[in-house]
Amino acid sequence: MNESAAPGRVGDVRRRNLSLVLDSIARTGDAKPSRAQLAAGTGLTKAAVSSLVADLVESGLVSEVGLYRDGERGRPGQGLELSSRRGVVGMEINVDYLAVGLVDLRGNLRFHSTVESRNRGMASREVMERLRDLVSEAVDTAAAEKVAILGGGLAVPGLVDERRNIVLSAPNLHWENEHLDPGSLLKGAPLGVRLSNEANSAALGELWYGNGPADFLYVSGEVGVGGGVIIGSDLYLGPGGSAGELGHIVVHPEGPACSCGGAGCLETFAGQEAIFEAATIPEGSLAERTEQLLAALAAQDPNALKAVHDAGRYLGVALASSARLMDIDAIVLGGHFALLGEWLRPALLASLDRYAPGLLDPKNLTVSGLEHSGTLLGAAGQVIRSVIESPFEFLLASKLA
Repeated sequence: MNESAAPGRVGDVRRRNLSLVLDSIARTGDAKPSRAQLAAGTGLTKAAVSSLVADLVESGLVSEVGLYRDGERGRPGQGLELSSRRGVVGMEINVDYLAVGLVDLRGNLRFHSTVESRNRGMASREVMERLRDLVSEAVDTAAAEKVAILGGGLAVPGLVDERRNIVLSAPNLHWENEHLDPGSLLKGAPLGVRLSNEANSAALGELWYGNGPADFLYVSGEVGVGGGVIIGSDLYLGPGGSAGELGHIVVHPEGPACSCGGAGCLETFAGQEAIFEAATIPEGSLAERTEQLLAALAAQDPNALKAVHDAGRYLGVALASSARLMDIDAIVLGGHFALLGEWLRPALLASLDRYAPGLLDPKNLTVSGLEHSGTLLGAAGQVIRSVIESPFEFLLASKLA
């Protein structure tokens, strides 16, 4: 849209065009377009693009890199890319660990730290204090690398009210209607801290940074089992915000009691703790138990093989119904399901073939390549996307040089 010809107020047009230009730069990735190329791609005049880029460069959102010629004639142009000097802190509270990552606007994970922490039943205030210590390490790294922090994203394993910063229900943490103060973790950050669900954040991380398809169901395996639904490259939350609660689909009506208050949920068969128990892995730290389980599987231990086989079978039951209901033909496994993919996959595919024959092409059942960084990338990425979609609001809110 040509800025001079666009209807509406000039301020509104400039807002839209700032977003158009910044999004165009973001989508080109490593191509580093010049101003002339942006003008050609967006339909804006070269003068309009130059003015918009000047604002984006001054704000620190965009960096100028290199010199090259678009053709035989004319002055060489400078390439443009999202700045690596601006970043967002991704944070995760889970049942048995805390994690923090510093993600720059280009999606590079500049800092990543995970510490084991038994958070089940712990007061949210104490958990947040522990997380704050970890966040301070990311802040120190950002300062040392001269990365200005714009804001943060905090992911938790439960249903959240993002607007009010309330964890409505996180059964595995024993939290109900728990009010958090995410902004206190990054005081002074112009965009504050955004609260989100862990599985949804992981699904978005896969979409933006893991080359996920436009439509897929992300399956998060931790102590609980979560799901994130991506349709048309957008996160689908449902009317109440709880779409994707895969872990509490009933897969065995006469099964054991679940933390949600129900019985026979997928989580009771395929959750991390359920697999450890069925595989007779003794108590210990998460890292120790995971290492023991993988060693037992490699050694063909029958208890370990049966535990993972059963988890895969029940996961297949849940996915057969879910994929049919949502008309989704691609599934991405994350968390411990990704670690166990080699042993889990045969039983999972057999279960899908039995309960939903022909629904899923085996090549569309993939394992996330982001390992344990997907949730952090997605939590931070939601803030980064908000800047790209509304840079004008950021320019108003930010006092960064």
